[in-house]
Amino acid sequence: MKGLIDTHCHLDRLEDLPAGLDFARQAGLAGMITIGTRWSERAKQKALTEHDSPDLRIWYALGTHPDHAHEETLPSLDEMLAELESPCVAAIGESGLDYFHGTEEVKPAQHVSFRRHIEAARVAGLPLVIHTRQADDDTIAILRDEHEKGAFPFLIHCFASGPKLAEAALELGGYLSFSGLLTFKKCEEIRDVARHAPEDRILVETDSPFLAPVPKRGKPNTPGYVVHTAARLAEERGLTEERLVEVTQANTRRLFTRVVA
Repeated sequence: MKGLIDTHCHLDRLEDLPAGLDFARQAGLAGMITIGTRWSERAKQKALTEHDSPDLRIWYALGTHPDHAHEETLPSLDEMLAELESPCVAAIGESGLDYFHGTEEVKPAQHVSFRRHIEAARVAGLPLVIHTRQADDDTIAILRDEHEKGAFPFLIHCFASGPKLAEAALELGGYLSFSGLLTFKKCEEIRDVARHAPEDRILVETDSPFLAPVPKRGKPNTPGYVVHTAARLAEERGLTEERLVEVTQANTRRLFTRVVA
């Protein structure tokens, strides 16, 4: 499946980065986007692009994961826009809502952070990578409310929900990215969404080092394993693997306008 792009990984979390990049080359990947989880660690994300090469491109995203929203200092819009000028920044995020780990006390910080990231995406024209877990209703409400202020590009990464969230995101022009969850036996609802989503709105990712797909489940995930998720997505949609690569490449470039691979 030569030419795949892993649209969401955490290179800073890999136990052996050189080995992970070598394996990605062996797997035929064209590139990857490494995603930020703390605004205060943005220099670390930028440094990862030092491993960028013509045969394996690396871009990065800047943002604060909702689990850390109450811990991080919220940057101003101007501060965010200044950092986002780098051509190696492909996206903003990840940001969003996560009610799985959080308590009621941290929800306000998550909401404020999410809206600030949306504002930056709207002004900068860069896609927002959205993390949402057990927060579908509030995620949908915020997306719709913010969309009324002006459209912004976004995707729901590691899609882990059902048709309600998928339909709301697609209605607002969003994309859906599928991870190793697509291959898990219990995740039939996710596969159903993946089968019926518009062809021009689907992406693939690893979220590595988390959520290794079948047949690598239980092992640390790595960008090269995106081939297994892509193969399952092709199977579910009745596409050849070659066509799946073409589709996800085109969708990635359309959404992440700075990605050229």
